[in-house]
Parts: sequence; structure tokens; C-alpha cells
Amino acid sequence: MSKCVYAGSFDPITSGHLDIIERAAARFGEVTIVVPVNIEKKCAFSLEQRLAMIQKSTAHIGGVSVNSVDGLLVDYMKQIGADLIIRGLRSLSDFDHEYQLASVNAKLYDDIETVFLMANPRYSFVSSSIVRELIFHGGDIDGFVPGIIIGDIKKYIGG
Repeated sequence: MSKCVYAGSFDPITSGHLDIIERAAARFGEVTIVVPVNIEKKCAFSLEQRLAMIQKSTAHIGGVSVNSVDGLLVDYMKQIGADLIIRGLRSLSDFDHEYQLASVNAKLYDDIETVFLMANPRYSFVSSSIVRELIFHGGDIDGFVPGIIIGDIKKYIGG
């Protein structure tokens, strides 16, 4: 069975992310969620906060581990013996970017495959950037993020 990773900034993890993780774990057995350390990207939540929210949100799913990586995802995948990248697609516009990333990763690591999972239609409009917008304008995020982390999000942003 393939060892797979699901990488992203998860700033914060959304209900759509969680749906992809649950479906990937059911299909592939083990999923390593990887949060790259990206000093170029300004995140609303610290790396430690994002990792904690992911761990809390996925605690009910067997075979899921959470890690961060400083460097190329494909180098990390070689290190842990993973050969499959899971990516979620919400819309056709996501595909263009994701296809480019998949092509670069395949060029860097011959044994890698990328599997695209279509977003469940009830989450196809949910993104971390929309959730951040709601958070910082006092909007209701119930249903947009896993319920188990809503209190953590409010604590992290001082609300």
C-alpha cells in the first residue's frame, strides 16, 4: 500500500480539509499531514498553533500523523518512504495550479504520484482565506472549520 502525504498551510484547517483527510485515510490507510515551514508566507496562525489544530481535528481518524517540514516536500517524502501526494480540488481554477505543482514534484521525484480528490460539494466554496476573513471580521465560522477547534481559534485571536 502506498504511503501518502497531504500537504498545505492549513491556516487554519477547514472542514473541507478534514473531509479530504478522512476520505484519504479511508482509501489509503495512512496519511501524513505535512505543514511546510514557509518563511515567505504570512500566516494568521503560528506553525505550532496550526499543527495543534490539525492534531486536535484529526484525533478521531486512525492512521493519521501530523508533521512539519522545512525544505522540499519531495525530499521529506523520500525520507519517510512516501510516494503519493493527496491534493483536494474545489474548482477548475484549483486544477491549473495543482497540476503545475504535481508536474514539478514528479520531475523532482520519479516515483511520486499525485492523486486529486474532488471537494465534497458542501465544502467546495470553503477556503482558509475565506475562513480567515470571517474570523477577523467577527463572522460565524461554525461549519467552516472543525467544531472541535472553534474555541482554540477564538483563543488564538484573542476573542
